[in-house]
Amino acid sequence: MSIPTPPRLLDLAGMHLLREDALVGSALEFLPTELFPPLFMDAFHGRHIKTLKAMVQAWPFVCLPLGGLIDLPHVGPLQAVLEALDVLLAQKAHSRRCKLRVLDLRNTGQNFWRMWSGASTCGFSSLGMAPVAEQSSRTHQPLAPLKVYIELCLKKRTLDNFLTYLLRWMEQRKASIHLCCKKLTIFAMPVENIMKVLNMVQLDCVQELQVNWIWDLSTLAKFAPLLGQMSNMQRLHLSRIHMSALEQQEQQEEQVVQFTSQFLKLHHLQDLYLDSPSFLEGCLDQMLRFLRTPLDHLAITNCQLTESDLTHLSQCPNIHQLKGLDLSGVTMTDFSPEILHILLEQVAATLQELNLEQCGITESQLESILPVLSCCSQLRTFSLCGNVLSMAIMEKLLSHTTGLINLSDEFYPAPQESYSPHGALHLGRMAQLRDKLIKIIQDLGRPRAIWLSSSPCPRWSNKTFYPEDPFLCHCYLSA
Repeated sequence: MSIPTPPRLLDLAGMHLLREDALVGSALEFLPTELFPPLFMDAFHGRHIKTLKAMVQAWPFVCLPLGGLIDLPHVGPLQAVLEALDVLLAQKAHSRRCKLRVLDLRNTGQNFWRMWSGASTCGFSSLGMAPVAEQSSRTHQPLAPLKVYIELCLKKRTLDNFLTYLLRWMEQRKASIHLCCKKLTIFAMPVENIMKVLNMVQLDCVQELQVNWIWDLSTLAKFAPLLGQMSNMQRLHLSRIHMSALEQQEQQEEQVVQFTSQFLKLHHLQDLYLDSPSFLEGCLDQMLRFLRTPLDHLAITNCQLTESDLTHLSQCPNIHQLKGLDLSGVTMTDFSPEILHILLEQVAATLQELNLEQCGITESQLESILPVLSCCSQLRTFSLCGNVLSMAIMEKLLSHTTGLINLSDEFYPAPQESYSPHGALHLGRMAQLRDKLIKIIQDLGRPRAIWLSSSPCPRWSNKTFYPEDPFLCHCYLSA
């Protein structure tokens, strides 16, 4: 029969403090640092409000990662923490032991709590979570400004109770607190409410913005000044920006400029994703000339662009270091074959991901880019799903890409010969062509994997291969 491990003396001391709230205030000045996190967790989950308040005012770390502990909708412990911060912010003198400068409400602190439950201090000094020297004397250095980190996801027409309470608390303490949000996601909230919330945020802290809701161009223009304040933005993702048929062309042109001119202020932008930006047709050059930094990833998808737009894109100096280029859903059928060739020449040295799904690419266009495609030595992922390609051009494609040793994910449409004259997929014929492709790959002498899909292209988890497994050609040569 196993004998249970007896509790440590420190654990017993912590349990005693939770039972005797009256002892907490004086005991915390002498409490070993390693006991603070486990005692705080017990007090937080057990809703020992008096103990929580006292511990916040003596917290011996720079950061309190509260987000990993918050149990919504119960905001009582959070209220206790904020009330304790009120006391700290109002004090002209506080315990020198208290090092608290950051309240982190993101769901990122679990490692901290797990680490201290095991009484290990490895690897956390860089996060402001290493123990500090224990001193009980007083200091007259003020606490402010306190930084509060949060990830904002504005997905309802109104705010939830937690965010409402937090923002009201902060609104009364603007001078003492900086609300920092590194990742901001916007769904269905009206833009007026969004602007009220963001007026509370230090917008130069935002590094990633995702707008996953249908906006018209006038809404985007109204939001644009806030975007311009996000000077440290690294990743911007906008989707489904529509143009209103009721607005005059001159008004729409002004709104486009209101948005695109904000890129002048985004000096750290690396990744730009624009899905269904209907306003970009014929004016992509306006946005490109305002870019301040070389991009790592660019996606302009599911919209109409002109041949002139692609020409301007190929001439933009800030795409020459692209690692990812996604033009899926941009119809190029009537474009000159040289346009895409010139564009790929500009990015061939660095490109790792290329997505040309459902672009209406013709065989002459594909044949034009094959030589430059074979020079994309860093290419890892390439997709042509949703285009109409014959078996002959696919054989040329496999031959030109066989030297790309980094290419590991290839997504191609089922050959045109797999379909009947009426567009129905013939599974037997498809199987025969698949076997021919396997033989071609084997003859080329390099093992590789390709996915063949029916049309339209099914690629990710919200779509399904048809059928799934038989079209995976994973060909390994024998020794």
